[in-house]
Amino acid sequence: MILLFIFIFGIVMGSFLNVCIYRLPLNMSIVWPPSHCMQCKQRLSWHDMIPILSYLWLKGKCRYCGASYAARYALVELLTGLLFVWCFITVGLSAELIKVFILTAFLIVITFIDYDHQLILDKVLVWFAIAGVIINLLLPDVGLLDMLLGALSGGGLLLLIAVISRGGMGGGDIKFAAALGLWVGWQLTLLCLFLAFLIGGVSGILVIILHIKGRKDYIPFGPFIAAGLFISILYGSDITSWYLAQVL
Repeated sequence: MILLFIFIFGIVMGSFLNVCIYRLPLNMSIVWPPSHCMQCKQRLSWHDMIPILSYLWLKGKCRYCGASYAARYALVELLTGLLFVWCFITVGLSAELIKVFILTAFLIVITFIDYDHQLILDKVLVWFAIAGVIINLLLPDVGLLDMLLGALSGGGLLLLIAVISRGGMGGGDIKFAAALGLWVGWQLTLLCLFLAFLIGGVSGILVIILHIKGRKDYIPFGPFIAAGLFISILYGSDITSWYLAQVL
């Protein structure tokens, strides 16, 4: 029963994240105007916005004008619900779960905006950083010094790569790496970036082999940083312990 509640909470949150993903790059308010059809401008009723179910019931079309909606709206809702369930199963019912939920929500917004616009918005990163600091002050998981070292190591490493590669790393990625350091400290920041490069490298090879992208096509790195951070915050301690056991 609790898993169902977490899933429903997740898909409802995913509906809100869809609003953020669409509106924030357009400099629109995420609270006003209320949700409406982008074609006919008709304000949507509550039964038009039931996560996933409304999309399936209306067959992905506006009830009023018949305009088609992208299936990704429902997919983001489903993804959020599944990730929240994953977080709950891994972390359990605890204060830490709230931290992981908030982090996951930010990562979904950053990932899809970067995928759509090849842009990681400063206004999202500012709130991301503020949220990380506040949560770590309330939950004594990451100390102030660790947060500072995390920000310096994350942002500094990607800045160094950007300088060496002469622009091979975007400014948004550098700021994202610095901000995530405030969430997890320097050790998990380094693990996150290692995983991001690993996942990004494998994914890049696959999309080239499958002819989805060419060798010179731009592939946003933000989603890979987000994936690395999600894995790190859930399994970072286990991964670090396993690695040290192999080395020592």
